[in-house]
Amino acid sequence: MKIAPIDIAHKTFSRKLSGLDGEEVGAFLKDVAGELENVIRERNQLKELLREKEIQMLEYKERDKSLKETIMTAHKMTENLRKDAEREAALIMNEAQTRAEAIVRDARDSLKKNYQEITELKRQKTQFEVAIKQIITSHLELLDRNSGYLPHVATPGDAAVGGSTPNLRDGRPV
Repeated sequence: MKIAPIDIAHKTFSRKLSGLDGEEVGAFLKDVAGELENVIRERNQLKELLREKEIQMLEYKERDKSLKETIMTAHKMTENLRKDAEREAALIMNEAQTRAEAIVRDARDSLKKNYQEITELKRQKTQFEVAIKQIITSHLELLDRNSGYLPHVATPGDAAVGGSTPNLRDGRPV
C-alpha cells in the first residue's frame, strides 16, 4: 500500500477512552507527512536528475559512436589513399621502367643500325678501292700494250712552229 504525504496529514484515528493525545498525534503526523513529502520531492528531483544524466549519457554514447565511426571512416580513407598512392607509384614506376627499356632498346637498335651502316660503308669503300685499282691496273696495262701505237697529238705549240695539224687552223682547234 502506497502512502502519500496528504494521506498521512489527513489521517484520523478513532478515539478510545484512554487514547492518545489527538493534537500530539496530529502534529507528529504532519511532521511525518512533511518529511515524506521532502523525501518524495528529493526522490523526484533525483529521478529527474537521473533521467537528465541518462539522456546526457545517451547523447555521449551517440557522440562516441559517431566519433568512432568517423575515426574508422578516416582510417579506412587513409588506408585507401595509401593503397591508391602505392598503386599509383607502382604504375608510375612500371611506366618509367617501360619507357627506360624502350629508350635502351631504341638506343641499342640505333647503335646496331649505325654499326651495320658503318660495316656496309666499309664494304662499299673496299669494293670501290678494288674497282678503282682494277680500272687503274687495266688502264696501265692498256697503256703498256699500246705505247708503241700512240698517234701524235698536235699541241698548240706545234702550230706556232709552223707545223700543220689536221685538227687546227690558224692555231685554233677545228
